[in-house]
Amino acid sequence: MKRAPEHLVAMIEPIVEGLGYECVGIEYHPHPRHGLLRIYIDSANGILVEDCSKVSHQISGVLDVEDPIADNYQLEVSSPGADRPFFHIHQFEQFIGSTVLVNVYQSIAGRKKITGIIEKVVDDIITLREADQVFEVPFDAMSKARLVPDYLIEKGGRNGK
Repeated sequence: MKRAPEHLVAMIEPIVEGLGYECVGIEYHPHPRHGLLRIYIDSANGILVEDCSKVSHQISGVLDVEDPIADNYQLEVSSPGADRPFFHIHQFEQFIGSTVLVNVYQSIAGRKKITGIIEKVVDDIITLREADQVFEVPFDAMSKARLVPDYLIEKGGRNGK
């Protein structure tokens, strides 16, 4: 997962939650001139552009004062969308029975991408079923994970092969 460093998470999460939103996750892609800090927010009522703007304004002010990122970067606040990214084990637990696309650092059964239904989560192992195959994927082995929207499953997209 392209998670942000802990010092950024510790600074940003309380701001997002203090505004009444769930902080789904934070990505940081460093680059000397074109860095990107992306914050995914959600709420029971969904997310509107106004919500993203409100969170962006608050976080921008804190980042300007604290200045935790030395290089140039763009701040982006977004809803997680239908293909929401996963950053934490508890997110897999929330979506048991749903289909996810998981990328792994090292091949598992000859695969670096697995698309499967989340069957269970035990400790840090996520069990995925793809057709007649079962994969037990350690959370730390994942480089990226996203929910696969129903409309893509019905069309046959993102099979992970």
